[in-house]
Amino acid sequence: MDVDAVLFWLVWDAQKAALEVADYRVAISWAAQTALREIIGQMTLADILVGRAVMDAELQKIIDERTTPWGITVQSVEIRDVVIPPDLEDAMSRQAQAERERQARVILGESEQQISSSFAEAAKAYFNNPTALHLRAMNMLFEGLKQKGALVIVPSSAVDTMNLGSMSGLVALGFEHTAKGDKPATPESH
Repeated sequence: MDVDAVLFWLVWDAQKAALEVADYRVAISWAAQTALREIIGQMTLADILVGRAVMDAELQKIIDERTTPWGITVQSVEIRDVVIPPDLEDAMSRQAQAERERQARVILGESEQQISSSFAEAAKAYFNNPTALHLRAMNMLFEGLKQKGALVIVPSSAVDTMNLGSMSGLVALGFEHTAKGDKPATPESH
């Protein structure tokens, strides 16, 4: 990873700057590079990309601590650019995609739990109320037959309880409805 930063510093004691290090400009550069590597090594890539202000302040503090004995004060540090290698970008992209898929599966699982809870509650309500179950079955059949081209499979026991006639009459209803696109014919019209 390439990180470009700008460092603003001030020599407040020229004698210390000249005597404490052989070349204070090179020493500041090395101190800044070392501090930058330390900070980058402690942060995640996401933090580096979004937390530049925090990184700037931390760098300023570290570099200033190193340069103060030389008579130099760091006034500010600004991260200008972070260049991520293509391989790392690809890895980050795959990681983000995997995380999105994981979240989608978690949401799907939670939805399935809610649906199963609803079905369990409905089953309890229908258990002691055959009339409600009968009406629900009729509603499901009606909704299925409204869909153009829909295939509705109904258990024979449900057909018997609905008094709709024979199963062949019910199948004919479905085929007539899907073929013509009209409303389903009544058993009497056959």
